[in-house]
Amino acid sequence: MEFRRYVSRITRHTMAVVMAGGRGERLKHLTDFRCKPATPFGGKFRIIDFVLSNCVNSGIRRISVMTQYKAHSLIQHIQRGWSYLRGELGEFVEVIPAQQQMGEMWYRGTADSLYQNLEILKLHHPRHILVLAGDHIYKMDYGPMLAKHVEKKADITVGVVEVPREQATAFGVMSVDTEYRITKFSEKPREPEGVPGREQFALGSMGIYVFKANLLYRLLEEQANRPGTSHDFGRNIIPEALDRLKVYAYPFTDVHTRVQRYWRDVGTVDAFYDANMELVHVDPELNIYDEKWPIWTYQRQYPPAKFVLDEQGRRGMAVNSMVSGGCIISGAHVNQSLLFSNVRIDERSYIERAVVFPDVLIRPGCTIKRAIIDTGSVVPAGTRIGVDPAEDARRFYITEAGVTLVTRSMLSSLKRG
Repeated sequence: MEFRRYVSRITRHTMAVVMAGGRGERLKHLTDFRCKPATPFGGKFRIIDFVLSNCVNSGIRRISVMTQYKAHSLIQHIQRGWSYLRGELGEFVEVIPAQQQMGEMWYRGTADSLYQNLEILKLHHPRHILVLAGDHIYKMDYGPMLAKHVEKKADITVGVVEVPREQATAFGVMSVDTEYRITKFSEKPREPEGVPGREQFALGSMGIYVFKANLLYRLLEEQANRPGTSHDFGRNIIPEALDRLKVYAYPFTDVHTRVQRYWRDVGTVDAFYDANMELVHVDPELNIYDEKWPIWTYQRQYPPAKFVLDEQGRRGMAVNSMVSGGCIISGAHVNQSLLFSNVRIDERSYIERAVVFPDVLIRPGCTIKRAIIDTGSVVPAGTRIGVDPAEDARRFYITEAGVTLVTRSMLSSLKRG
């Protein structure tokens, strides 16, 4: 109980800054009209809901979200779903759009997004600032990480996960001593260093940083005035701080078992697809049914999902699947799939291992396998997706792992053709 009070005192004086301005280019057509943090995930959520829920559940209720590219749907989602915090109690989730506050330039890097809004951050007088990436899927109590930061009298603390070395080239990679003080930080190295004793793994940055507020202000100002910099936390601020400041890694592991907790960078279409598909397993690693750590979101009000018709070849059913509100499965068979809200599937269609976004209409007699169908798509009667790779490659986008990505504009171009 005393530790809990200690942590709550720290979180009360902490402000979270969520960086949600990335283009999300590796998600291909999924980010044609939305930024990566606004991408639907898990049947009813957006990617950003996970980091915002982590903040609120951790007792951090002063949150600034930095947006930039294709931010409309993200801003709309935050306004609709996250406006319940009480401003009169000093609680808020505020959206700070890129405003060219430093002249004619947009954000030049992750650190620059904070620097350009430094005066806004200072208005809230935080003692600690928790910098977060808005595009990862995980559940984490930030309280113990903040407590460890204070206990070690650290200047900077970096959240880390163990990743296979061959995948670590996409991460900021750290080397640490026995006290987990960081001795080296390399942003997306070609040859990542392994963890001592576990050489097949490397310590990858989670995009989570804890700073003493006044120190962060000073580092941002120094970086802004330095020529030839990328204005980036991973490329500049963290590596340059190692020799003169106390910078520690905080491993994202279970306190008792030391087993790494669930964390996914859903930065590619294949990774995004796999993370969604994991949720339909009998006992998925990510428990979105956890009442002690709910994932909050905005959702439209829909009636319950409905399954109709019970004839041979026209039986409305879903097996080993997740089906959200407003869906109607009319004489169709859904297997090992994830359906977002308000999906309609007509008779004699067969859907297998598919991720179907909101407001999709699938006409009669379709076959869809190993595919992602984007929001608002209307799939014409008799369409076959995920059956003939050569035909799919001509009409849609196919990933390296063979997942077919279908968008509304792709389907519209088929009609025109």
